[in-house]
Amino acid sequence: MTSSRNPRPRAILRIHFHPAERTEELYGQLLTVVDGISSRVEPLPARWSAYVDLSGALTYWGRDAEGLVAVLRLRLLALHGVPCSAGAGPTRSIAAMAADATPPGAATVVRDDPYEVAAFLRTKPASALPGIGPKTAKTLARYGITSVGDIADTQLPTLQRILGTTAARMAHDRARGIDERPVVPGAAPRTMSTSHRFDRDELDPDQHHRAVLGLVQDLGGRLRTSGEIAQALTLTVAYADGTQTTRSRSLAEPTAHTPALASAARALLTGFGLQRARVRALAVRAERLRPAEDTVHQLTFDAHDTKLRRLEIALDKAATRYGPGVAGSASTFPRAG
Repeated sequence: MTSSRNPRPRAILRIHFHPAERTEELYGQLLTVVDGISSRVEPLPARWSAYVDLSGALTYWGRDAEGLVAVLRLRLLALHGVPCSAGAGPTRSIAAMAADATPPGAATVVRDDPYEVAAFLRTKPASALPGIGPKTAKTLARYGITSVGDIADTQLPTLQRILGTTAARMAHDRARGIDERPVVPGAAPRTMSTSHRFDRDELDPDQHHRAVLGLVQDLGGRLRTSGEIAQALTLTVAYADGTQTTRSRSLAEPTAHTPALASAARALLTGFGLQRARVRALAVRAERLRPAEDTVHQLTFDAHDTKLRRLEIALDKAATRYGPGVAGSASTFPRAG
């Protein structure tokens, strides 16, 4: 006699946190709540999000995915007053798509069932599939491939001629609900942040620029003092109506060099287009911090850059001796051309 065992259903959760105010401490507290449900948590602090593998937790808690997600959302709201949006499914990509389509305070769960997976995926636009950006979606649309179902139905060799071998294989698999990527548990990468609140809602773009440069100088000095470098920078703008917008930018190389941070911050600020916006507060956060000795600075023959680094060292020494602010604002560093 032969017997077969059904594999344990996979349940991957993508959860987005929506707090009124964002702090590194709060994010850590929210992850602690999530860890109380399942220890397999992959933090995504830049997105105020996380992936969670619930597969083993389903048996432990004696609940299905819908019930376990409901318990987690209730705990986050009861303990920290933080609503969340959540999506769950048998793969990372389905969980991400479900979460992106779900408003705050709600959850979307796709069960590990071929018919339910197909029903969820096939009607979605091609751009909703993780890995398919706007440019790729436009390329596919020129061939009449506009939905996830179209991608799944297209022969792989045809798709490879359009997208290339690797991208086509990935899109074809994910469109059919195949995605073996695991949740990789780990501690949230360290961040460092600083913020400025205007005395009144500020309309002047020059004041926005000046405030951001001041925040960058403060952040750069703190990074150098702690012996750390940042791999990315995030700028958050809080508006007069209480809403806020956040954008992130990866740095060309990990750094604590103020002019490099300022260049990234200026690019982020320009991207917001705040000419007519009433801004209440600005915050800059250095992401994915690493020890400074873990990186090698790319040597250049730029004498101007060398002078700026020497000036930076002098300003750090002055701030250490006389206190922050004594050396002036970050406008000391000229704008990049």
